[in-house]
Amino acid sequence: MTHPADTLFQPFTLGDLSLPNRIVMAPLTRNRASHDAEAPRPLNAEYYAQRASAGLIISEATQISRQGQGYAWTPGMFTPAQREGWRGVTTAVHDKGGRIFAQLWHVGRISHVALQENDAAPVAPSAIQAQAKTFIPSGFVETSMPRALETHEIPGIVADYRHAAEVAKAAGFDGIELHAANGYLIDQFLKDSSNKRTDEFGGSIENRTRLALLVVDALLQVFPRSRLGIRLSPATVNDATDSNPQQLFGHLVAELSRRGLAYIHLIEGATGGARDALAFDYAALKRAFSGAYMANNGYTRAMAMAAVAEGRADLVAFGRPFIANPDLVARLLADAPLNPLVQATLYGGGAEGYTDYPALAA
Repeated sequence: MTHPADTLFQPFTLGDLSLPNRIVMAPLTRNRASHDAEAPRPLNAEYYAQRASAGLIISEATQISRQGQGYAWTPGMFTPAQREGWRGVTTAVHDKGGRIFAQLWHVGRISHVALQENDAAPVAPSAIQAQAKTFIPSGFVETSMPRALETHEIPGIVADYRHAAEVAKAAGFDGIELHAANGYLIDQFLKDSSNKRTDEFGGSIENRTRLALLVVDALLQVFPRSRLGIRLSPATVNDATDSNPQQLFGHLVAELSRRGLAYIHLIEGATGGARDALAFDYAALKRAFSGAYMANNGYTRAMAMAAVAEGRADLVAFGRPFIANPDLVARLLADAPLNPLVQATLYGGGAEGYTDYPALAA
């Protein structure tokens, strides 16, 4: 089907939610939660409210438990303080006419003992250390050696996801995105380089997708399917790779489609890197899925307009451009220049490089 070139800026119905445009603010880790409670602060609410003109905001990745944390000063979604902090964010976004989903996250082995309770080892499908780094209060460090989850522990992980969804609902979020990408826990279970299990969660593709689907089913007990999406990354990220990603993700997406999820959010290529990092047919996933297809990774204005106009994507998520441009939608619509991104203020800190980027009107 041929669409007008300006379709990117036209309304879209996502599940039962009306979006004013097809531009999505991607989840962006900024390490600015409170240092004592890992809870959002008024500064975070201001940041998200500034970007409420996005068709949809997906929150920064938010850990479902202390065990799920992998970086310093990232927010959680499991305590009363965190719930109230997020309530301030959702209220601020809604007051500006925006819509916001919470991205739920367990990092698995991409963590460090300094971030775990009682300096415990991070957990993973298998006791294989990731060749990756994480961020603790003293700076960037190699990830710690994980321990393999016992089979009897896995229902507890699923319960933590459900509890986090309940907290998100109480905090006023419009929906949930399950983070099943980027080499974090669910992606570690999906991919055969990081999953060497011999129980019902390892080996075959059906077994390796089991955790993802159990979590999806648990989240559907809290939010309707029209308010649930999932993020996926077939390419290698954080040292998680698969020997047959097309077959793996084809099976998973077919199961997700059967459950009627609102969208799949695909990182096309290496996150923040080459779009051709993997020979993969993303269009096959779009064809296999009954809901919306959200494209992500290195999209420019022209690329996004073409993808939507040609029917290759229903929505396009922008990451770093939203950091430096709170009014990104207006800038893209006007084809106006974008503010440059300041790398030094990406992670941690306060308002500088967070809420002080100017809008066009300024």
